[in-house]
Amino acid sequence: MNESINEKKIVNRLSGVGIFGNVLLSAFKLLAGILGHSGAMVSDAVHSLSDVFATLIAWIGVLLAKRKEDTKHPYGHERLECVASLLLGLILAGTGVGIGWSGIHKLFWERGSLEPPTLLPLIAAAVSIVVKEGMFQYTMYYARKLDSAAFKADAWHHRSDAISSVGSFIGIGMAKLGLPIMDPIASLVICVLILKVAFDIIRDALKKMLDTSVSDAFENRLHTFIEAQEGVERVDLLRTRQFGNKVYVDLEIAVESDISLIDAHDISERVHSAVEREFPNVKHVMIHINPKEEGDGEES
Repeated sequence: MNESINEKKIVNRLSGVGIFGNVLLSAFKLLAGILGHSGAMVSDAVHSLSDVFATLIAWIGVLLAKRKEDTKHPYGHERLECVASLLLGLILAGTGVGIGWSGIHKLFWERGSLEPPTLLPLIAAAVSIVVKEGMFQYTMYYARKLDSAAFKADAWHHRSDAISSVGSFIGIGMAKLGLPIMDPIASLVICVLILKVAFDIIRDALKKMLDTSVSDAFENRLHTFIEAQEGVERVDLLRTRQFGNKVYVDLEIAVESDISLIDAHDISERVHSAVEREFPNVKHVMIHINPKEEGDGEES
């Protein structure tokens, strides 16, 4: 119960920091972009504003995913975090496309009217780099503690914003040196970087929604651990599938054929408890018992 309360506090704190921080930063960058004549900084401000919606979606997704199992959802609600991550990736992709289009429009249709930006957008870019990298580190630290795919995606939103601010800083700096064309070019670079992050987030969310197996390294470690358990003669079958940030395991183990049903059941219970204790991400293990015949060396 206390662990659940602590997790809820962390989720609420992460959401509050993300929303409040991004609203302030977006307003500052938008003002700096408009007053300082920088399209790249305006694009950067839009990116920060999209992070507000991203954090809201992550917050809602995590709270829904942590609801207990019920009669209609006996396997729980963990996949709702994947849905939240997918939405975050799509928002990020849309933001990237919008920023890219703005850069293209300025580059080809407003090229003759481009004017060098002032010092203000350059200062805003520097502030944004420091603040957003700090928000990335803070969010990712707690996202890993919660093992939350949605907040990890939200953290990458912060990191992509920091990277876009680096692009803005370089583009604005070069524009101030007499190359105003570099400002919209910076927007195009920001677009590419954002789309790459969006693609990675969407791919990871889809992978976890499609019952994809875990890594070979994880399965090998699990296989070795199970075979080392008392009473287990061998592992005949081991399958895993990701369910949001949790893992389900289907397992067949061989035990001595001359033991009682009660003893075989006890072995399966010990294996079940040991696996869930040793591997916290494993939500449930379904175990089937096979008899090991004398001299039997093949899987049954």
